[in-house]
Amino acid sequence: MTGGGPSGLVVVDKAAGWTSHDVVAKLRGVLGTRKVGHAGTLDPDATGVLLVGVGQVTRLLRFLSATGKEYEAEIALGVETSTLDAAGEVTATHHMSAVTPEQVRAAAAGFVGDIEQIPPMVSAVKVGGRRLHELAREGKEVERAPRPVRIDRFDLSATDNPLVWRAVVACSSGTYIRTLAADVGAALGGGAHLRSLRRTRVGSFGLGEAVAIEGVSLERLLPPAEAVRDLATVTVDGDLAVDVGHGKVLPAGALAEVGEGPWRVLGATGELLAVYECHREGTRKPAVVLARP
Repeated sequence: MTGGGPSGLVVVDKAAGWTSHDVVAKLRGVLGTRKVGHAGTLDPDATGVLLVGVGQVTRLLRFLSATGKEYEAEIALGVETSTLDAAGEVTATHHMSAVTPEQVRAAAAGFVGDIEQIPPMVSAVKVGGRRLHELAREGKEVERAPRPVRIDRFDLSATDNPLVWRAVVACSSGTYIRTLAADVGAALGGGAHLRSLRRTRVGSFGLGEAVAIEGVSLERLLPPAEAVRDLATVTVDGDLAVDVGHGKVLPAGALAEVGEGPWRVLGATGELLAVYECHREGTRKPAVVLARP
């Protein structure tokens, strides 16, 4: 493995009040390395699964960011806010006590599948070279192009408060749950905001594997091969393993790969050698090479 210092993935159960960057900064000190990064930002008020890469795994984080997510949330009907969540200022109120459970669930069902969302002004999306949340802090609002996302599951259940609904959402990367909450309110003829948010899963990494930031240690790091376990897998040895370690572009089929990739390429003893992806003229090229001969 190239590079010194620790390498691996830690699944953090982020507490409220921490930014994703706060978690990274803290773990740099705990783990004794500057090479720490995260996949998939969580807002400060949100809790739950945050994937943190260390050492060589920071180079693999883009493959983790692209995986599906699952959330538990509370949606409050009748109140719109400037940030679409409970942290913002109230911008509008609506009388929605007459909305029935059937109407709420029907509205939610209308968002399941492939949809388009307009990113909220408090997001990190860039418009004209500026991040939206930076513009929002300056009191500016700009036009944002809608983005395609996919909602695989959107289940709503009632609470003791008829205007507050618990939600379970399984969705593609890039989905804004606060936008989903606001859009449900609008679909019901009023408004809504996100009252709480907990991410329960990123790819196959769930809360069952997560550890509070106070419990993070070098011993909790999952190896690089495990970090990309959700990718299709091929195993190589001999001369082919040497070629992979050198980062050679390979003809299609040389890895005995299946599907469209990307593929994690493991050595004979299960170590991660590289991640390969499709290249021009049907070849396969390394996106990341971790082990060299």
